[in-house]
Amino acid sequence: MYFMQPGDVAFSVPNSLVVTLERVLGNETIAELLTTNKLSELACLALYLMYEKKQGKQSFWRPFIRELDRQRGRGQLAIESPLLWSSEELKYFTGSPMKEIVLERSAGIKKEYEELDTVWFMAGSLFKQYPYDIPTEAFPFEIFKQAFVAVQSCVVHLQNVSLARRFALVPLGPPLLSYKSNCKAMLKAVGDFVQLEADREYKAGEPIVVWCGPQPNARLLLNYGFVDEDNPHDRLIVEVSLDTKDPLYQDKRIIAQRNGKLSVQTFNIYIGREKEAIFDMLPYLRLSYVSDPSEMQSVLSSQGPVCPVSPCTERAVLDQLSRYFRDRLAGYLTTASEDEIVLADPTTNAKRQVATQLVLIEKKMLNSCLAAVNEIIDQLPDLAVTPCPSPYSPIMK
Repeated sequence: MYFMQPGDVAFSVPNSLVVTLERVLGNETIAELLTTNKLSELACLALYLMYEKKQGKQSFWRPFIRELDRQRGRGQLAIESPLLWSSEELKYFTGSPMKEIVLERSAGIKKEYEELDTVWFMAGSLFKQYPYDIPTEAFPFEIFKQAFVAVQSCVVHLQNVSLARRFALVPLGPPLLSYKSNCKAMLKAVGDFVQLEADREYKAGEPIVVWCGPQPNARLLLNYGFVDEDNPHDRLIVEVSLDTKDPLYQDKRIIAQRNGKLSVQTFNIYIGREKEAIFDMLPYLRLSYVSDPSEMQSVLSSQGPVCPVSPCTERAVLDQLSRYFRDRLAGYLTTASEDEIVLADPTTNAKRQVATQLVLIEKKMLNSCLAAVNEIIDQLPDLAVTPCPSPYSPIMK
């Protein structure tokens, strides 16, 4: 027997129990100014809750803050965001873009910490109730970082509300709810409440799931401490740029723009659609190899695995793509088969387990890309053709 049906309201939380910038700062103009200037909503919410925590039992939010402290920024799998991992633990991501993503986000949090005093001075009337020093004197960076990650792990992005209400901390929300990439249920602002409608049938005792938005696994792990192996939104990024030293650079840039591309172009490779991504990249790569201006337009309008460029140019393009994916795979510390062994080992610690899940999915996507390129190479009319040398081949990252 089902306890809940699709469309049933799982729960409603009154706005009086929802923490938003509008409620925290009491002035929507100030809230919008802060979040469009130097500080994110997460930084402002984290600062507010840190001051509230200092109030101890006098704080209205004490039960909620105690729950955040208990979670310590851990998501639904009880794993901390990699933002709180040690440098040794971050080595699990060697070869993966994830390591750079973590370092960039950490640098961003540090920058926001250095701007925290702005909140103090711009919203002084709010902070008069706190008999403490200004933020950067009251709280060390590591304390702020932990608070930021805790807020990040459970904040909800509300739709169709003002800027000052779009990020909200909702009791009964994440991480008590489980995020899922392929469900449709979302927490929504409805009148004076934030509520959740079920998108599926539930039996008593089953965990309720909520959509986390179209986020790749790297973002899910960074924000919520988990990887979703059924995530249809997972992707890898390939950055390709035209060589600025190329005498034909300006012409190529203009032609690329006419076709909706930039001189530094980002290509998204979505899981299960790797071959499609390769075909999307090929015209751009061919353009960068062209040395005859008359060939350019035909290159960018071409479709399919073979283009009306010289056979040696086509082979050079495909060889560079193949080499690029092989190099990315070689950058990991382990092979896919070794990852499978790590995941099957019950003694593997939780952080290594989830990091291995992430890198294994990345390797599978890269191997699929490599297989697609090799398939195109096998379709070439003459496999004996030697790739043309090119002094201005594209830069791939």
